[in-house]
Amino acid sequence: MLRYLRTLADKDLALDRTMIPLGSCTMKLNPTSAMEPISWPEFAGIHPYAPEETTAGWRALIDELESWLADITGYAQVSIQPNAGSQGELAGLLAIRRYHVANGDHGRDVILIPASAHGTNAASATLANLRVVVVKTADDGSIDVADLDAKIEQHGEHIAGIMITYPSTHGVFDPEVREVCDKVHAAGGQVYIDGANMNALAGWARPGAFGGDVSHLNLHKTFTIPHGGGGPGVGPVGVAKHLVPFLPTDANDPQLDPAQPAAEGTGVPSTASRYGSAGVLPISWSYLAMVGAQGLTEATSHAILGANYLAQNLKDSFPVLYTGNAGLVAHECIFDLRELTDASGVTAADVAKRLVDYGFHAPTLSFPVAGTLMVEPTESEDLGELDRFIEAMRSIRAEIQEIIDGQVAYEDSVIHHAPFTAEAVSDDEWDFTFTRQQAAYPVASLRRDKYFPPVRRIDEAYGDRNLVCTCPPPEAFDYSDDNQEV
Repeated sequence: MLRYLRTLADKDLALDRTMIPLGSCTMKLNPTSAMEPISWPEFAGIHPYAPEETTAGWRALIDELESWLADITGYAQVSIQPNAGSQGELAGLLAIRRYHVANGDHGRDVILIPASAHGTNAASATLANLRVVVVKTADDGSIDVADLDAKIEQHGEHIAGIMITYPSTHGVFDPEVREVCDKVHAAGGQVYIDGANMNALAGWARPGAFGGDVSHLNLHKTFTIPHGGGGPGVGPVGVAKHLVPFLPTDANDPQLDPAQPAAEGTGVPSTASRYGSAGVLPISWSYLAMVGAQGLTEATSHAILGANYLAQNLKDSFPVLYTGNAGLVAHECIFDLRELTDASGVTAADVAKRLVDYGFHAPTLSFPVAGTLMVEPTESEDLGELDRFIEAMRSIRAEIQEIIDGQVAYEDSVIHHAPFTAEAVSDDEWDFTFTRQQAAYPVASLRRDKYFPPVRRIDEAYGDRNLVCTCPPPEAFDYSDDNQEV
C-alpha cells in the first residue's frame, strides 16, 4: 500500500514539489505541524453529534478559532458551520434576506453583483431566492460606479445588498470600495464582501471595518486547510452585530421543526452538523496559534510582494491585464495572452500545458477573462521558486516568438505538442522537428530536478463533454459458469 501511494504521489505535481500558481484559489503549502493534530484520536474520533458534555475541549478550540477569525475580519461574530465557501456565501445571503424580512422589507430581493465577482456569487444568490443584477466593470477592472448608481436608481427599495469580491477577481484593490459600500447602505441594502481573497487582507485590513456587513472565509485557502482533491472545506461566515441573530442555527435543535419554516428573526442551518467540517479545524487553529498576528500580517505582505515581483518581471513578456495604484497588483495578477494568440496561434491553454514540462502546475486558465492566465504565488514561495517560474515563462515566450518570426509553424512547434512524458522523449521514434532536449529540458535547471507528467496532451474540452470509459469492456471478462466469482 505504501509503495502504491508513493507511485500515485510521484505522478502528482503537488505543492510539496512545486508552486501551484492558481489565481483566485490561493494554493499555499499546508504546514505539516498543523496537519498532524487532525490524526490524533482526541480530535479524529469525535462524532459530529457527540453530547456536549463529552466535547468541552473540542468546543473550546472551536470557540477560540471563531473569536480569532472575528478579530481578523472585524465582525461581531463568526460561525464555522458552513462546509465550504459556497455554503458560507449562501449562509451570508440568507442572513441578509432574513434580516430584511424580519424588518418588514419583504420586497428587498435584488442583489447587485459586479461583473468582476466570483462566479459562485450569482449561483449562491439564486439559491437564496434573490434576483441577480450585474454591475458593469470599468476599463481598468474596477467597479463602474456610474453603472452602480444607475442600478441603485432603477431598483431602489428592492435592493437587498451587493456582493463585492475584494480585492477583486481582477487582482486589484478597488479604490472605490468604501464609496460603493456607502452607496448601497444609503439605499438600504447590506454589503456582502466575498472573503475568498482574504490572503491579500489578513492582518492589514478588515472587511467589517471598511464597510462589510457579512463575509465568508475560505479556511481551505487563506487559513491552510488543504485545498482541492474533494476533501472537506470550511467556509465560515462572519457578520456585523445586527446580523448575529441570523447566523446558521443547529439543525439538530429539538425545538426546530424541519416540517415548518424557520421562525422570523432567526437564522437557518447551513449543514446537518452544528460545527460543519469540525474535524479539520485544528489545522487552521494550529496555523493561527503558531504564526500569531505578526506572522499573519507578514504572510499577507509576502503574498502581495511575490505577486508584484512576478508581474513586474514578466510584464514585458506577457502584459498584465489589470493594475491598480502605481501600476501594482494585489496578491495575484492576470497575464493577457490574447494578442500573442492572434499573432502566433498559441493559446493560454498551450502555455498552461507547456509549463508542465518546466515542472510547474498551470495557473488559472481563462478566468475571469478568456484567453488569460491568472497567477497567484502566495507567501509559500521563496525568491528562488519565483525566479524559476519567471525563467520558465520567459523561455516559453521565446518559443512563441519563434512562431511569430516564422522560424517554425505553430503546428510543428514544441509548445503545440507539450507536455512530454518520459516514455515519449526516450522512444526510439521521434517525429518532431525540435529536439528531445528542447522538449524535456528547455532550461538547464531541469537537468537537476525533472518532473515528467504521466500522460501526454489531452483534449480537455472533449473530455468535459463526453463520457470516456477507461475500464475494460464486458467482453474482456469470462462469465462462464466455471469462472464466475461470488
